[in-house]
Amino acid sequence: MLLDGFNHVATLTNDAKRLHAFYEEVFEAVIVRDGPEVPEDATVRLSVIMIGPHSELNVFEIDGNHEADRQTPSFGRGRLDHLAVQAASLDAFETIRERLMARGATDDFVTNFGPILSVFFRDPDGLECEVCVANPDAQLGEFHPPGTRAARYPAAV
Repeated sequence: MLLDGFNHVATLTNDAKRLHAFYEEVFEAVIVRDGPEVPEDATVRLSVIMIGPHSELNVFEIDGNHEADRQTPSFGRGRLDHLAVQAASLDAFETIRERLMARGATDDFVTNFGPILSVFFRDPDGLECEVCVANPDAQLGEFHPPGTRAARYPAAV
């Protein structure tokens, strides 16, 4: 394979400060840039949120732009439907899941897709995202459709 993950995904927000806090507190992300995209135009704010060793979100806050307010159901969102990030380990996945649930960004459901486990969440702007991790219980060649609950994460009682 010639690629090693993604470099960045560009998104729009109406509240960069709120979005920064979410990614810092849930994912321990680091804000490495925050300010006008170009010095002579303060109407476009660009922040770079490092979410992995070489993966970042490029977040634009543009005066008067309300695209971040628009949300539609899955596969009705245009060319970029959702973002999936890879947890560094099963322990990291569980920590992230707990933090997302504590913020009300997800419920307790973990999907077993076979080779991967997945938890879907919405960030403060309503962008649907997913955290994935290798499934330690996977059976070679076994795949499951969306909606298949992972046995290691039973429904909350």
